[in-house]
Amino acid sequence: MVQRRYEILDVFTAEPLAGNPLAIVHDCEGLDGDAMQAIAREFNLSETVFVMPPRNAAHMAAIRIFTPNFEMPFAGHPTVGTAVALALGRGLADSGVILVLEEQIGDVRCVVTRNDAGVFAEFDLPRLAEPYELTAGAEEIGAALGLGPHEIGFENHKVAAFSAGVPYVTVPVRGLDVAARVKFNNQAWNEISPDRGTGVPASAYVYCRETVNHDCAFHARMFSGGEGFEDPATGSALAAFSGAVVTFDEPAGDTWQGWVEQGLEMKRPSRLRLELDLRNGAAGAARIGGYAVQVAEGRLLA
Repeated sequence: MVQRRYEILDVFTAEPLAGNPLAIVHDCEGLDGDAMQAIAREFNLSETVFVMPPRNAAHMAAIRIFTPNFEMPFAGHPTVGTAVALALGRGLADSGVILVLEEQIGDVRCVVTRNDAGVFAEFDLPRLAEPYELTAGAEEIGAALGLGPHEIGFENHKVAAFSAGVPYVTVPVRGLDVAARVKFNNQAWNEISPDRGTGVPASAYVYCRETVNHDCAFHARMFSGGEGFEDPATGSALAAFSGAVVTFDEPAGDTWQGWVEQGLEMKRPSRLRLELDLRNGAAGAARIGGYAVQVAEGRLLA
């Protein structure tokens, strides 16, 4: 029987038992997609990563990312968590390291560093956010979230959809009280949300300008289309949301940087950092970063 090492990390947090938990299975040569899917169902976390040798010897690893029900081409908290885990496992975090992870979406460049708060990883978005087709309006979107249309939108932010590899419907709401009152109707949402191209509806990324932590730029919640669960920290959603920041805020200057808080309603507080390089009012490059901390490890016997 082949035994494979696994570990659990909490991602987008420097504190254990917060953020978004991630399972990472190492030494996955010989596992096919069906086996990986079955193992992901066993862990039953929002995502499980499977680590394999890279195709390019200059890269750190190749990875595949699975939810309990399907494979993802790219996801943020698996990228951050895997980069931190590999840097720690190879003794590279203290001095800092640049590494490349081969994902289904393409090669993803990551930078891992340690500071007084913990181990931090940041990755370049393999694709920049682009508008995604959306036909539903504020009234339909609000109804699926248990909100009235007057509670949707703030300033010039409107309901929209963007994708940076994984599409999301970005839903601005008036403030923290409205965000806290969201009652996600999965059936109603799945009827109006655009298909993400895999037969699965795009998820809802609900956000507001008002925040609990005063050093954060936005407060967010994410509800998964198709499955209906809430996620405590979602890097691929933040990647898509960068399109909303550029489109509606129209940030001036050459750069924009901000922290986004998520998971507070779930008692899994998370912090994600978004950085944008701007060129003529559009994003020329973007990065997402956060901390991660190991909370468990063991051997997979199946």
